[in-house]
Amino acid sequence: MAETRGVLLPAYVLADESGSMGPYRNELSDGLISLCEGLRAEPMIAAKLRLAILGFSDDVQVRLAVADMRTETTLPKVVIRGLTNYEAVFDDLLDRIPSDVQWLRGEGYKVHRPVVFFLSDGQPTDGGSWRGPHARLIDKSQTPTAPNIVACGIGDAQPATMVEVATRPEFAFVAKPGTDIGQAVAEFFHALTSSLVASGHALSSGSPQLVVNRPEQFKMAIDEVGQ
Repeated sequence: MAETRGVLLPAYVLADESGSMGPYRNELSDGLISLCEGLRAEPMIAAKLRLAILGFSDDVQVRLAVADMRTETTLPKVVIRGLTNYEAVFDDLLDRIPSDVQWLRGEGYKVHRPVVFFLSDGQPTDGGSWRGPHARLIDKSQTPTAPNIVACGIGDAQPATMVEVATRPEFAFVAKPGTDIGQAVAEFFHALTSSLVASGHALSSGSPQLVVNRPEQFKMAIDEVGQ
């Protein structure tokens, strides 16, 4: 039996590229670049991660395919466009994640449960149609590679929606009222980078676990629901 090449954590960043994010395009782009550079600066950690960056609006577009940041030289480019279609996100992930995990296993790796970091500044424009593919994605009986989902809402994104998107209540966050959206985007990526670095360290320990850090100027979405 072939010896395993190691254990990997696939991480997917879903970045809202809808029209309302236009004023914050630079912050979004800078955040993605800082994430990539932050992982490159931690090669021992990057070795245990595979990063994908996807931009979503009316559809999902690949900004960075599943990549080893120790060797990846390209930087993701943001394209602002369209509306905020959540259904497109979960339809895409239903195909993408199982395929990526199968490929990584075929390369000789063991694969931990993937994690999705979801950032949106608005409510879904597809009504409730996203709930079907979302439910299939997170149901381990239907999707054995079902990911953990961390959901962060800024702007018009509602706390209750972020709680629905996240796979656990403690994985749902919203920016505090009055927080500058550009600053919130920057804080999201800072927390995302530190979460992946901490999770990478945990993979090297005897007790691997997903570490999720709350971004500065954000609060738990569950605390806002019903207020």
